[in-house]
Amino acid sequence: MVPEAWRGGLVSTGRVVGVLLLLGALHKASAAVIRYEILEEREKGFVVGNVVRDLDLDLGSLSARRLQVVSGASRRFFEVNWETGEMFVNDRLDREELCGTLPSCTITLELVVERPLELFSAEVVIQDINDNNPFFPTREMKLEISEAVAPGTRFPLESAHDPDVGSNSLQTYELSRNEYFALRVQTREDSTKYAELVLERALDREREPDLQLLLTALDGGTPARSASLPIRIVVLDANDNAPTFNQSLYRARVLEDAPPGTLVLQVRATDLDEGPNGEIIYSFGSHNRAGVRELFSLDLVTGVLTVKGRLDFEDAKLHEIYIQAKDKGANPEGAHCKVLVEVVDVNDNAPEITVTSVYSPVPEDAPLGTVIALLSVTDLDAGENGLVTCEIPPGLPFSLTSSLKNYFTLKTSAALDRETVPEYNLSITARDAGTPSLSALTTVRVQVSDINDNPPQSSQSSYNVYVEENNLPGVPILNLSVWDPDAPQNARLSFFLLEQGAEIGLVGRYFTINRDSGVVSSLVPLDHEDRREFELTAHISDGGTPVLATNISVNVFVTDRNDNAPQVLYPRPGQSSVEMLPRSTAAGYLVTRVVGWDPDAGHNAWLSYSLLGAPNQSLFAVGLHTGQITTARPVQDTDSPRQTLTVLIRDNGEPSLSTTATLTVSVTEESPEALAEFPAGSAPREQNKNLTFYLLLSLILVSVGFAVTVLGVIIFKVYKWKQSRDLYRAPVSSLYRTPGPSLHADAVRGGLMAPHLYHQVYLTTDSRRSDPLLRKPGAASPLASRQNTLRSLDPVFYRQVLGAESSPPGQQAPPNTDWRFSQAQRPGTSGSQNGDETGTWPNNQFDTEMLQAMILASASEAADGSSTLGGGAGTMGLSARYGPQFTLQHVPDYRQNVYIPGSNATLTNAAGKRDGKTPAGGNGNKKKSGKKEKK
Repeated sequence: MVPEAWRGGLVSTGRVVGVLLLLGALHKASAAVIRYEILEEREKGFVVGNVVRDLDLDLGSLSARRLQVVSGASRRFFEVNWETGEMFVNDRLDREELCGTLPSCTITLELVVERPLELFSAEVVIQDINDNNPFFPTREMKLEISEAVAPGTRFPLESAHDPDVGSNSLQTYELSRNEYFALRVQTREDSTKYAELVLERALDREREPDLQLLLTALDGGTPARSASLPIRIVVLDANDNAPTFNQSLYRARVLEDAPPGTLVLQVRATDLDEGPNGEIIYSFGSHNRAGVRELFSLDLVTGVLTVKGRLDFEDAKLHEIYIQAKDKGANPEGAHCKVLVEVVDVNDNAPEITVTSVYSPVPEDAPLGTVIALLSVTDLDAGENGLVTCEIPPGLPFSLTSSLKNYFTLKTSAALDRETVPEYNLSITARDAGTPSLSALTTVRVQVSDINDNPPQSSQSSYNVYVEENNLPGVPILNLSVWDPDAPQNARLSFFLLEQGAEIGLVGRYFTINRDSGVVSSLVPLDHEDRREFELTAHISDGGTPVLATNISVNVFVTDRNDNAPQVLYPRPGQSSVEMLPRSTAAGYLVTRVVGWDPDAGHNAWLSYSLLGAPNQSLFAVGLHTGQITTARPVQDTDSPRQTLTVLIRDNGEPSLSTTATLTVSVTEESPEALAEFPAGSAPREQNKNLTFYLLLSLILVSVGFAVTVLGVIIFKVYKWKQSRDLYRAPVSSLYRTPGPSLHADAVRGGLMAPHLYHQVYLTTDSRRSDPLLRKPGAASPLASRQNTLRSLDPVFYRQVLGAESSPPGQQAPPNTDWRFSQAQRPGTSGSQNGDETGTWPNNQFDTEMLQAMILASASEAADGSSTLGGGAGTMGLSARYGPQFTLQHVPDYRQNVYIPGSNATLTNAAGKRDGKTPAGGNGNKKKSGKKEKK
């Protein structure tokens, strides 16, 4: 672009380089250079050119991309108008101040735009104008010339100086008219001019002892500028021999870091005269450049030239020194020589680093090659000493590349992770190739901004919480330990509880979670007897975009406490119960059995029986763990014919809870066998009719019950078959779900414990063809001792529970050798049972529950007519002993919803009917005898 002022004729078009012809073909590549030319001393605001058009940039986005002009100078000479895209003069441009006497003055600029970061180079050539007058260093020059000087002798004159360059610099000298001297203009090696006065006619001191001349220096500007120097010539008396140098030109080399006093060289001049006219004095010539006397020192007597000041290769690479020699004669004559001193560069300038633009913070997901910063490096030295390289410490995810000379770009070379390193302080070292090498260090701080790339994390994927039942509502039961390594906003966590399974609303009824802290609390008191296990899912989400979430499984197990008193199953509470006791009974006779159960689990459900009250305490004894009431001695005539017994049933909880059962024992004169043999003789005929009706009604009810039972068994088998098929198809996580409280199974289950800790053992009438389901082998129960005791049971007890043909899986010794089932404690006939009432507790809960299950199963079989107690149908095996008065009405039907303490299973007797087998020991026609127990 050619400025408008140039078109006005201020500068000739022949001296204007103009805009490069390649500007139209340039694109945004960082290697392109645009070039402008401008005259010096342009006013502030003068438009240099339109960089937006020349660089083919978008003017509309110029303000957003923040176009900047960067130069190595401390002053900002140019700026860019973001609205028009024009670069204008921002500060005074003095070519002489910027470039001195250099023939060409160019300012190199860097144009930097952001978003994305781009770099362009520009050069502005400062053209010189004739704004400086030539000047002489002195106001007047005095020459003393002997009259004996021959014509043709040259006398160097004071040189004028002009800061301008080119055609505007000093071009010629002019001398006022005179008859003795002529002017000769000479050119130095650096193309500068100097004048010499040539004597054309011999002087005559007697005629003219003093001459006045005027020397005028002219530059080549239009119009030309000039300066004048008065010259006074004093004609001296003759001294016919002048000093002479042994050579007219001397050359020397000196390092720029040479200290003061360093010898440069020694000039030598000789004079053939004798005496004072032959003694030589050396001095600097009158037309030396300014500053020579500050850099060098000359010995007046010896002519030794030494370093006086600090040399700088970067300021001047060559010094031209003029030295004159004069004798001490009355009319001294001088000789002149020239000394060329070459300054040798040394590596005395360290590199300088300038960070022009930094892109920070950088997103941690920034792609490889993202530009972080732009650096410019300068070194004032030359050659190898000015060759600079940049480096950063190894092992960092950044790299330095050079796009232009002395310009480096800092880019990402690996993936960034804010969670690992949130900030980098990059130490960038610039080092030159000199010897010794000099370096510079700068630090660039790069911050890494966070993105939501980490989901919430927890130390464990699932939690098992054990909560004692009847807990206080609102009390925290679990504090989830969850964290997010992202930044604060992305790491803000929210906690929710999700519904799981088909029981919608279960979570909201029982539990709540603090949305901010993750504290799980119960809303209502929990009941072990109502529900023993809850499966929750905690959903944790962060506050980032997009939202990341984590699910944690929470298993809440409700542990039992002794909050239920024992309940009496037989004799049924609220109904009178009368047991028959023949007066001829011996000691050890089984009168009846008190049956109780406790809804609690574990040790809390272990029951003990004791006789609380009786008219005669010595007549009866109660089995501590069986509840069997037997005679402690033979019945005597003095015993009351009606005995009211109160049995205390106590559990093993802490504190212990208890209840009482009351029954009446009637002492009769006849034996139960006699009464059974003659039932018709003691009852009227109307009673026989009623008995026939009841028998028919019972037969019908039993037939209907049998049909319903068979149908139920078929439905149950189909259901179990479908359930087993779904079990193998279901995912692994569903195999260990605890059955609900409403599920009834033909099994005896070992109680509830944590799903990852307990054994589930199902014992059915087909247990010989069933496989036990184990959650984790060898795990200990958190609630009580839940070890499987099937292998440690008495073989007789095992056969009575599972069938006559079954045998224990192994003959391992029981855990407690003191625990044995005596004849009085085993189900079956009770003709000759001498019970062992040592009072030893079972070893674990499973033994107790198996014992209770056996008792209840025996009672159920008695109700079905297959009792093992040796009685007739419907008499629980006791009709033969107590007479026909003891019928099924005295024995409640315990098959309906009879739960084993600590288990979810319900006992039924469907299997025995299904297989058509009579349970072991089930002979209702046998009389009391000790042989059945031995069998």
